[in-house]
Amino acid sequence: PAEVYRRISDFRRYPEYSDTFREVRVEPPLPDGSTVSDWTVEFRGGLMRWRERDTYAPETFSLAFEQLSGDFQSFEGSWRCEPHGGGTLVVFTAAFDLGIPSLAEILDPVAESTVRTNIARVLRGLADAEVIDERATAARG
Repeated sequence: PAEVYRRISDFRRYPEYSDTFREVRVEPPLPDGSTVSDWTVEFRGGLMRWRERDTYAPETFSLAFEQLSGDFQSFEGSWRCEPHGGGTLVVFTAAFDLGIPSLAEILDPVAESTVRTNIARVLRGLADAEVIDERATAARG
């Protein structure tokens, strides 16, 4: 879990594993150890940008993020790495609101699919992971 957590926390490398991540800039750590990062990601033929605060908890191999500003109405989530069998289980959660209620039924599923695809690519690239999407598996049923 410690090594996978270290790799996941290296946001600057995300564009190496998915061309959807156009740019990720991470500022030097703040006094409390958190960082502020700026993200530019392709979405539906355009670019989405946001600035987030990333809070690290290396003792539990977890980190949380929360949008400070940007194209989402709100965007927050977390990563957690834990021992599992002979490897590491990575749990990613995210909640977002695009802020366009009239198009939510159309755009939210597209945005969710985009997030799932990009996270899977990053995990495969950073940690040579097998990705199991429990929610997608349950939906197929």
